[in-house]
Amino acid sequence: MRAQVKVAGMLVALGTALWSAPAAAQTPIPPGTVLAGTLSFDGRASMGSFTGTTSTVSGEMSGGPTLASIRGWVEAPVKTLVTGKGKRDADLNKSMESDKFPVIRYELDSIMPGAVSGDTTAVMLHGRFVIHGVTRGADLPGQVILSGGAAQVRAGTPLNLKDYSIGGLSKMLGVLKMNEHIEVHVDVTFGLAAAPAESGSGPAAAE
Repeated sequence: MRAQVKVAGMLVALGTALWSAPAAAQTPIPPGTVLAGTLSFDGRASMGSFTGTTSTVSGEMSGGPTLASIRGWVEAPVKTLVTGKGKRDADLNKSMESDKFPVIRYELDSIMPGAVSGDTTAVMLHGRFVIHGVTRGADLPGQVILSGGAAQVRAGTPLNLKDYSIGGLSKMLGVLKMNEHIEVHVDVTFGLAAAPAESGSGPAAAE
């Protein structure tokens, strides 16, 4: 008898977990615009590892009846990326041809929601990077945090610079060289539009 009760309890708990995760992903979400955020990358060179980052990020996300229906984009000017060394920043802009291709952009086509924990949903972002005039599909694992009228999106993925026709990775006859493999990170917060008031309700409607 006790075994049957225990099994029943486990089934109820499993059913609750399976129901709650999709339910959280089904919440309607209003459109939004980037309030703040960073786009960064971790790189490796013959002189050691380094990080390039910018907080000059813009973007928009569509509203939708579910998290999976959201679309959007984020981008940052290449010239705002800083690595902590002016000469390296200059080399970066030369390799990226920032005058010709001024922005790094990610375009979101769809979101696949996963496990939910409180206000945080694990996601897989399906979309594409537009870098150095090259567009390539890219799936980014990450999370979406919905809280207080805002949506924070954190995600990252490995990226090969040669896939985007970025050269100039070797300097001084190859003595100084940057590895073409980097790790890209996106961390942006969207301010969500207020939900429209329902018509035909409230004090004004009663007059």
